Order: sequence, then C-alpha cells, then structure tokens
Amino acid sequence: MTPASLEMIERLIHFETVSRNSNLDLIHYVQDYLNTYGVSSTLVSNHDGNKANLYATIGPQKKGGVILSGHTDVVPVDGQPWSTDPFTVTRKNNRLYGRGTCDMKSFIAIALAMVPEFQQKGLKRPIHLALSYDEEVGCLGAPSLIAEMASQLPPVEAVIVGEPTSMQPVVAHKGIAALKTSVVGHEAHSSQVQRGVSAVMVAAKLVSFIQQMMDENRRNAEVSCPFVPPYTTLHVGTIKGGTAINIISRECEFVWDIRCLPGDDWQHYLNRFNQYAERLLGDMHQISKHSHIHTEVFASAPPLQDKGGSAQALLTELLGNQEDSVVPFAAEAGQFQEAGYPVVLCGPGSIDQAHQPDEYIDISQVTACEAMFHRLSDRLAQ
Repeated sequence: MTPASLEMIERLIHFETVSRNSNLDLIHYVQDYLNTYGVSSTLVSNHDGNKANLYATIGPQKKGGVILSGHTDVVPVDGQPWSTDPFTVTRKNNRLYGRGTCDMKSFIAIALAMVPEFQQKGLKRPIHLALSYDEEVGCLGAPSLIAEMASQLPPVEAVIVGEPTSMQPVVAHKGIAALKTSVVGHEAHSSQVQRGVSAVMVAAKLVSFIQQMMDENRRNAEVSCPFVPPYTTLHVGTIKGGTAINIISRECEFVWDIRCLPGDDWQHYLNRFNQYAERLLGDMHQISKHSHIHTEVFASAPPLQDKGGSAQALLTELLGNQEDSVVPFAAEAGQFQEAGYPVVLCGPGSIDQAHQPDEYIDISQVTACEAMFHRLSDRLAQ
C-alpha cells in the first residue's frame, strides 16, 4: 500500500457521508484535488442541490476507455458498538478500520491517489472516474450520473464498479425493490375488537404473507443457482405502529425489500402482495370504510446479468483467469448495464465486513487494487 493511497483513504473516511447527510464536502474536495492535476470534473446534482455525483476524465476523450465507478455514501453507525472512531482510519493488525474502508471508499481513494500515475503514463485511451450519491438507500443517484455520462462521453470498453468483492470479478448481482406499506385501521377500546380494525394485526398478516412468498422461493430454489441464497428474497426491515396496549391501533407501517435473481421480476411479488391486501381490505371495510392499505415503491435497481463481453474480458486480462462469481447484494452495475454499458463488479475488501461495527479492509486488498490499476493504466497507455 502506497502512502498516497493511505492518505487518500484517511481523507475520504473523514467525511461523514452517511446517506442522510450531504456528500458535497467530499465531492468538492475531490473536485479541488483533481483540479490540482489539471483534471476538470462535472457535477450532476440532485433536485435539492444538497448532494451531487461527479465524473471526470483522465486522458484523451476517445472511445475505448474504462470507467471506475463508486458510491460516496456510507451506512449509519448509530447503535453499533465501535471500538474506534468510525470516521477516523485506525491502522492495526494489517487492517484499516473505519466506516467506508470496505464499502467502498477505498476503491475511490486508490483511484484518486493514482491520478498522477495515470497522467504520467500518457494514456492513449481514457480512465473516467464516476462517483455517485445515495447508493446505500436504493441506488438513487447513479441514474442521472449514468445518463449524463452516456450523453457526454465516448463509448467505453468497460465499467468497473468497485464494490467489495475481495478483488474477484463478479459478473452478476441481484436486483432490488424497496417498499413501504402503510395500514390505516379504526380505533376502538381493545376490549371491543368487533368495533375496531387493528392496523398492527393487519400489518402482521401482511408481513406473514411476505414470509410465505419467500418460503415458497426457498422450497423451489434451483440447486444449480450460483447465488447464495439461491432464490429471490423478501425481507421486512422495520415496523412501527399503535399507541397503547388497550387501543386498537389506527396506523402501522413497515418497510421491506425484494432482492430478485436475474430473470425474476419484483413486480410479480408486489402484485401478489396487493392481491392479498385487497382480500384483507374486504373484511376491514365491513367495520370501517376509511380503512386502507397503501404500498409505495420508493427505490429500485435492476440486477446485473451475466452477459459476457468486453468488461469481463478486461478483468480476465488484468487479474488472470480467476473464476467469475456472483453476489446477492444489489449495486449500481445493473443500472450501467441497463444503459448499455459493459460492466463488471470488482473492488477491494469483503462484503462480510460491510455495514458492520469496526468495518475494516485488509491492507493486502488495497495493494491488490493498486496492482490492478497499475496494469490497467499500462494497458490503456499502449
């Protein structure tokens, strides 16, 4: 690991870019850093102007370059028992600890640290940097970034999305839909259940139905499926409702996600869910016509499908004949692919350490990523 990579990792981790916060301090730092090397960059802001994507080009504006893509946001540390300051890099036991060291600021930091080398190589084809916001809350920032790059930049040979894959090439990932269901019932004294509609009890039935759909998928899973788990999953993350033990609850809401295998469609599960909700509504309306169940999809991202092509061929050249793999988490790679880009996932660190207290990356992974970027710049300079 070079001192430049370590310094840049330390700088990026220091920015508390939890998804609920703005990422502009980090983005403006990167913009200023690139300017010192004569590299101009473009911001693609969100509607409120408090977050932004960034893209930049090192080398000539010619076709056949490579996009190095990563998200700048990280998940919260609230309630996690960290033994170090999560926003200050701590080095011990050949590891770097801190929120985002693994997922996924180290990939971005290594690429930025190597900008001087990229320039010195005299690239014949460019390296494009693409930094996004709000990946962790549903891949919300990348679509506008991808659309802007597709309209402004020449075609590329590959997109490398640097999610933590232990520097293994990943050729497919699951898609995701994030949903919120709100139930409105009818309040009454809890001793008079015949007069009320319990939003909490209705929500419990809906949650149970979600579990039933996943249980069906588990029972019908294909043994040959390379994903772990080898089926589309459905999961309820949070639920809240009710006011007191002796009041039939008027409101309850829960958020859930559907993580689809490539080739599966989350809309199928939502349709089944809504049909079941309609059956429950029939009974609810017998007591109160004002009762209702409403579900909204607040984020979605497509899966990455294994289509072969130039991105996979490039990784084989850079890393050797390593076995391709797949991952169960969603990422922005599927969005790049949907826009017509050849794309693969490959980055330092293991997803096993992501989102955990005392998140870390092994220094050997940083060194391996540096080596890949060395080979990439050599190749693009030919």
